[in-house]
Amino acid sequence: MTNLNYQQTHFVMSAPDIRHLPSDSGIEVAFAGRSNAGKSSALNTLTNQKSLARTSKTPGRTQLINLFEVVDGKRLVDLPGYGYAEVPEEMKRKWQRALGEYLEKRQSLQGLVVLMDIRHPLKDLDQQMIQWAVESNIQVLGTADQSGQTSQRRAQSAVEYST
Repeated sequence: MTNLNYQQTHFVMSAPDIRHLPSDSGIEVAFAGRSNAGKSSALNTLTNQKSLARTSKTPGRTQLINLFEVVDGKRLVDLPGYGYAEVPEEMKRKWQRALGEYLEKRQSLQGLVVLMDIRHPLKDLDQQMIQWAVESNIQVLGTADQSGQTSQRRAQSAVEYST
């Protein structure tokens, strides 16, 4: 998805699971990570749009699979976070089912950006997500946020080492 004008990205839809998503064609790059890792903020930064993806300081605010179209057939996907969130356990289970189903069955998923909080880099769930992407031949990019350059370099090295 290089040489694209990401500033033209627009919201398409939110879906509770893959049955409610548009046809499984084109190319999708999904943003994954623990709750409150900065997935929505990263999308907003990438597209240079402050309010494209809804952000919050409260973990677990993204509760649906959110699709954004860059150009026809090329989409960015904001996934619900995994891990901590102040919501009922049943809701967490629904998110995890929807997330797992999307990752395992969505044929248009071609890339995965795994965002991590530098204060808690490479937790077990992050490592599992990266390992799954590698085993599924999906391009993966790990990134850490909320720190200085030295800590970011350490996290980058850890991500590169794990893949």
